[in-house]
Amino acid sequence: MSRIGKKPIEIPAGVAVTLDKNTVTVKGPKGELVRSFSPEISILVEDNTVTITRPSDAKEIRALHGTTRAVLANMVEGVSKGFEKGLELVGVGYRASKQGNKLVLNVGYSHPVEIEPEKGLEIEVPANTKVIVRGYDKERVGALAANIRGVRPPEPYKGKGIRYEGEVVRRKEGKKGK
Repeated sequence: MSRIGKKPIEIPAGVAVTLDKNTVTVKGPKGELVRSFSPEISILVEDNTVTITRPSDAKEIRALHGTTRAVLANMVEGVSKGFEKGLELVGVGYRASKQGNKLVLNVGYSHPVEIEPEKGLEIEVPANTKVIVRGYDKERVGALAANIRGVRPPEPYKGKGIRYEGEVVRRKEGKKGK
């Protein structure tokens, strides 16, 4: 049995979980998330817990069991607390700023790069070398952070670029002189 899959999900106060066949709707103070899951996995909502069970021990079903539980737990946590992902800009002259709700990055190109977050996500710039992405959908927060990082990923020789908070970039030695 999956250790993660058999763990029940506690529903905090202020969060409502509704189930319609294999579609789960989670509403909370931060927002609302709707997701369809595989009909092979059974989801049971009772009192203030959600339990996920599987019908057999087939390899695909075992994989779905833990994944379904993890995704549902992230949905519940997202609408109650929310998620955030931090990014750091490393490099001389690299800086970020905010114009309205757009993020403007100056990262060594001949032009500034503008990124506009979609609905439900917000970008904060506490310092000109720090960017924080916030939202209630973990998948979308991670995707937006990856898009920002993809503008100028860290390079291994000088370490310049946009990296996740706490990310370690392996450095290379470079050319050797005679």
